[in-house]
Amino acid sequence: MSTAGFHDGERAVQHLAGVSDAADRLQGMLQPPHLGGGLGAALRARSFAVLTARDHDQALWVSPISAETDLLVADSTTLKVNAIPANSDPLHTLPVPQQVGLLAIDLGTRRRIRVNGHLTSSADDHLTIAADQAFGNCPSYIQQRHLRTPPRFTHDTDPAPERAHSTDGRALGDEHIDLITKADTFFLGTTHPTRGADASHKGGDPGFVRVDTGEIWWPDYAGNNLFNSLGNITVDPTTALLFIDFTTGRTLHLTGEAKIEWLDPSTGLDEGNTGRRVRFMPHLVRQGRISVRGDLLGHSPHNPGVIRTATRVAGPPRSTGPVTDP
Repeated sequence: MSTAGFHDGERAVQHLAGVSDAADRLQGMLQPPHLGGGLGAALRARSFAVLTARDHDQALWVSPISAETDLLVADSTTLKVNAIPANSDPLHTLPVPQQVGLLAIDLGTRRRIRVNGHLTSSADDHLTIAADQAFGNCPSYIQQRHLRTPPRFTHDTDPAPERAHSTDGRALGDEHIDLITKADTFFLGTTHPTRGADASHKGGDPGFVRVDTGEIWWPDYAGNNLFNSLGNITVDPTTALLFIDFTTGRTLHLTGEAKIEWLDPSTGLDEGNTGRRVRFMPHLVRQGRISVRGDLLGHSPHNPGVIRTATRVAGPPRSTGPVTDP
């Protein structure tokens, strides 16, 4: 897998967003990583992460992983994850090898690190990832929470309530819509045929994610100009979403396809003023439960106010079009 520079999808979105020059200055972040030193210490300090990967049916999902201590232990370019997704999770068991993306995030300090690479082993109590990329992201749009994470567990000690609350379907129900439209945080999984998988955080004031006739959409707020997620969607629309109710531990996993809608920022329909939205069409919906709980300490000061009257547009005035990265 080549990680040199940006791929064609990322370049296409950077061009349409008018940030190609700014993005060029950040290409050094995409170099092969070394997970020692400060980066390794920061990873070891994390107790919560999300993982983007495919199940045994090749469906893409993004799933939470947590442990009280030693969740992520790095050595050179290898990351050992000392926990596995819960029994109710679609990624409870993982085929090996495959491309995966991991986001290690501390909601209390609003710090996050992305690690993308190859899953080289999967056991009952740990995963091993050979890293191809590792870099930090800014704290914008992260709602500050104090998380309470459980000790590591395997499927033998996973609490029974997590198994009992797993449900599957193909359409959004009222309970799902309520969770989505009240969310201030969700996690996004995307993939690229040669550059691998990626996991990212999306946040905003409650109501920033909308449900429209069975589809989900959200405005794309200004970020680091890398456009890893939108670049992947431009090349491969396969996408996964994860919503978590941190009060109850309820999880909502969705896998499907996404597309980028480009608007005129002057219309006032995009509270982020970027002229970009992402629209997601769910194919499979799975509900579960995790043992993590969280207390909200405050919303990000960077969150734009939600425009309650924002409506669906008939079609994008601009389009990235299909992009194939050779």
